Amino acid sequence: MTKSLVVGVDAGATSTRVSVHTLDGTRVGYARAGAGNPSAHGLDKAVAAIGTALGQALGSHDGGRVVASLAGVAGQVDTLVPELARVWAGHGIEAGPLIERDVAVAYAAGTAEPDGSLLLSGTGAVAARVAGHRIDTIADGLGWLLGDEGSGFWIGRAAAKAVVSALDRGATGEPGSLVALVVEQVLGEERPGSPRAVADRFVRLAQADHMRLAALSALVSRAAEAGDAMALKVAEEAADRLVATLRRVHVSGDVVLAGSVLTSEGPVRRAVLARLSGERVRTARDAAGAAAWLAARGVLPGDDGRSSHAAFTLTP
Repeated sequence: MTKSLVVGVDAGATSTRVSVHTLDGTRVGYARAGAGNPSAHGLDKAVAAIGTALGQALGSHDGGRVVASLAGVAGQVDTLVPELARVWAGHGIEAGPLIERDVAVAYAAGTAEPDGSLLLSGTGAVAARVAGHRIDTIADGLGWLLGDEGSGFWIGRAAAKAVVSALDRGATGEPGSLVALVVEQVLGEERPGSPRAVADRFVRLAQADHMRLAALSALVSRAAEAGDAMALKVAEEAADRLVATLRRVHVSGDVVLAGSVLTSEGPVRRAVLARLSGERVRTARDAAGAAAWLAARGVLPGDDGRSSHAAFTLTP
């Protein structure tokens, strides 16, 4: 007997993931492609990336077997709906995917419970209260310039500010310190003579390409693990801000941690977990699989999907 299939899409600002499953959660196809966030990269590029990943994930499977699909996308982009319907039809799939906010999908990647909260910190940061698998209340997620407190970008910017301030006071940084690591990554061998000159050059580069600051987040983790006081202070403050954002929305139920800052072992994750010691904390797994799980729930009357959640969200 031919088994029905469901498709899940995680259309992120960095990459797109598509997961194909049978209704019991068995993964039969998975693929990655370029960025699929239309808000960040434009509609055409997003649709092309999602289409590429869909084709690779389906492989030799007949698109006519797909009975449901769902795509998690940042923001609500109405123009994406007809474009993805066209792509889906090109693969023989009768109907285009439901479009859901990526925040709701990230929550589902961590738990099968319908009600709870999400705390996400990747390049950006946001918290959300979830009710019935839908977003009820949002906190932060306001972007790198005015919000996203405790995000990878926020951590990188905080590190840059601390390093520039130290350089301005004449510090040079011991090997392995946050100052030394940041200067090496940003300037390489292009080092002016004095600490102040290094600070000036650093500032010019950061102002020319502010997104390079997000990459400094990893250096904070590295230096903090080595005991660097400056890095530890940044990590602790990031955790304080993230948990404060969560407290604005969380009422009860599971707390799902998502995003690279909070799903990777490191000082920020540990500090957040310490602050949430009284909560039932889960860690998000595969978001594309979670999107497929949400799609499957819609075609299984009377089945809340709990028994298959782990299979769908298993990290490939």
